[in-house]
Amino acid sequence: MNFRVFERTWWRINPEWPNGLEPHASVKSTVNICFTEAEAQACCRKYNSTNEPGRLSNKAEYEEVC
Repeated sequence: MNFRVFERTWWRINPEWPNGLEPHASVKSTVNICFTEAEAQACCRKYNSTNEPGRLSNKAEYEEVC
């Protein structure tokens, strides 16, 4: 079992929404492939602690892949 670590944003700019942001999960962009869930969690923690999420809330997550 492998785990795909990816990053994506959770908002998109839309001036018609409050604060100019509309909820929107963007396309997933692969950061790494890990062999264990613990390794994937550590990769996400490292990515999120070293990358500013910015206004669109860009964060790393992981999912199980076959």
